Amino acid sequence: MSTIADVAARAGVSKATASRALSGGGYVSASTRAKVQAAAAALDYIGHSSAMSLATGRSLSVGVIMPALDRWFFAELLAGIQEELLASGLDLVLYGIQEGTPRRALLFEEVLPRRRLDGIIAVGIQPNARELERLMLVESPLVCVGAYRGDVSAVTIDDEGAARVATEHLIDLGHRDIVFLGGTTDAALHAFGDDRRLAGYRAAMTAAGLGDRIRHADGEPTMPGGYEAAVRLLGDRQNRPTALVAVCDEAAIGAIIATRRLGISVPAELSVIGIDDHQHAEMFALTTMRQQPRVQGLTAVELLQDRVAAPDGAPAQRVLPSELVVRASTAAPRA
Repeated sequence: MSTIADVAARAGVSKATASRALSGGGYVSASTRAKVQAAAAALDYIGHSSAMSLATGRSLSVGVIMPALDRWFFAELLAGIQEELLASGLDLVLYGIQEGTPRRALLFEEVLPRRRLDGIIAVGIQPNARELERLMLVESPLVCVGAYRGDVSAVTIDDEGAARVATEHLIDLGHRDIVFLGGTTDAALHAFGDDRRLAGYRAAMTAAGLGDRIRHADGEPTMPGGYEAAVRLLGDRQNRPTALVAVCDEAAIGAIIATRRLGISVPAELSVIGIDDHQHAEMFALTTMRQQPRVQGLTAVELLQDRVAAPDGAPAQRVLPSELVVRASTAAPRA
C-alpha cells in the first residue's frame, strides 16, 4: 500500500507539502496541488485520517448539532451538509439533541469542549448565553442554520416574509377568516422560525385590516400535530375558518388529512397553504412556499470553509429565497 512518503517522492515535494495538497489545509500552489493529486492517483493512494490530522494539525471532522433527525427538513438539510463535507474530504460528527433536555446540557458543558473539531454547524437551535459561551470555548469556527446572532456566520430563509406572502396569497383570493395552524411554545419541540412565521402571518393580517381576526391554533409542527390541531379547530362548525396558513408543510398535510376525516372539501370549503415544499407536497396538491433545505446545508459548509480559511474575517449571513408554489389546495372562498 502506498504511503504519503511515496506520493511525496513521486511528486518531488516534501511529505508536509503532499499532506497539505491532499487535505486542503495550508497554502499550496495550484500547480503543486495538481502534481501531488496526480501522483496520489497514479499510486492509488488513500490518505489515513489520523496521519492527515497529525500532518495538518486538523481533525478533518465537523460537528453538526440539530434538534431532530426524524423530520423531513432536518433530514434534507443533513443530506446537503454530508454531501458537501464528503466532497471536501471531511468527516461528519452528528449530535441530535432537543432543547430543554439534560443531554443537551451535557453536550454543551462537557462533550463539545473536549472534542477536537475543525468546525461546528448548529442547525435550528437557539443557544442561551451559557451555551454560546461554551461553544466559543471550543474555539472551532461556528456556522448557524436558522437561529443566529449578528457576530456568527449563518444561513437562513426569511421565515417572516415567507409566512407573510403565504397569508397575502389567501387574502388576495378573498379570504378574511384565516387561521395560523401549528407552532408551539414547548421548549422541547420548538423549532426556530416558528415564531417568525407566526409574526409574518400577523403582519399580513394587520396590514389588510384583519387584525381583529388573527387566530393561532397551537400544535406541534408535524403531521400528527397538524392533524390534531385541525381536528380541534375545524370541529367547531360555528367558528370554522375559510383558510389555514400552516407553520410548515407537515402540519398542512396533517390538516388536509383531518379535513378528509371531517368531510370538509379542500379547497372548496377550506383553503390550506404550507411552508417548505415537502417531498409529499405534490402528492397532496399543496400550495406552499418553497425552500430548499439541502441547498441550505451545502451553503452552511461553504460558509464554514470560509471561516476555517479566514478565522479573523467578518462573519457572513446568507438569506436564501423562498417562492410561492400554487397548487390545488387554495382557491377563492365560497360566496
